[in-house]
Amino acid sequence: MHAFAKSIGMDSMGATLGSHGQCLPRTPAMPFQVTIENTGETFACKEEDNVLKAMEQLRRKGIPVGCRNGGCGVCKVRVTEGRYLKKKMSRAVVSAQEEAQGCVLACKIYPQSDLRVDVVGKMARAVVARKSASFSFEFTTTTDVFQPDKET
Repeated sequence: MHAFAKSIGMDSMGATLGSHGQCLPRTPAMPFQVTIENTGETFACKEEDNVLKAMEQLRRKGIPVGCRNGGCGVCKVRVTEGRYLKKKMSRAVVSAQEEAQGCVLACKIYPQSDLRVDVVGKMARAVVARKSASFSFEFTTTTDVFQPDKET
């Protein structure tokens, strides 16, 4: 068994392991909760969906969206809590040092537990600015309408 599979609680065939290493029956995928710490948004994500896709399907906007394929780095997040599977990411957008600090692309991670993420990188400021700009104006106006009498 690979150390990575063991670290996330799976055997070599992908079966979930219990706390004492026994195989547990595979149940239909139940969604995990993903929380975007920058905005406080939460959304459900199934383990077969990447985090960015799940967010978009639920019409959330907490993580910036770019190419959706790992080439641009716009959806870079730092996972602060939880387990996930990760697909190959380009070193041009996520360095080995960043990855060691928990930085990944939301379009390339698949949750294995509830996740908490922070948006990082060049688009992080836009996310925080969008959150602070989300307020409403309430105006009350009164208008006098002059309607002259009709002449006959």
